[in-house]
Amino acid sequence: MPATEASVPLTRHAVRDRLLAQGMTGVRYQELVDDLLLIVSELVSNAVTHAAELSPEVVTELSLRRAWVRVSVEDGDPYRPKALENDTGRTGGRGLLLVKSVTLQAGGVCDVEDTGEGGKVIWASLPVPPGPDH
Repeated sequence: MPATEASVPLTRHAVRDRLLAQGMTGVRYQELVDDLLLIVSELVSNAVTHAAELSPEVVTELSLRRAWVRVSVEDGDPYRPKALENDTGRTGGRGLLLVKSVTLQAGGVCDVEDTGEGGKVIWASLPVPPGPDH
């Protein structure tokens, strides 16, 4: 997607549609889907806000496995952001803190990695709730 504000809801809707197409519907998956949509919104918004100058495109990838779902957002800016602590004097800047918090609360993991092209990829993996037969 282009690194523009319009890409945030477009990416969120594309991820939601893909999750639903893969059968992640109903109460069993509601919290997982909500968490993933919040995470993708924050990560794409951060990339658009902070990396657009060096990265005209933002790439989002959704990987579905039996036990895990991983969402990643890649941009061409080499700067590796850090999750800011909760500072009540600031308006904004807590998107990665929110991503980290939601991910950890869901029992998942998240990280930032360098790409081979000089950019970065920020990802979060969340566990899929076990089915009734588990």
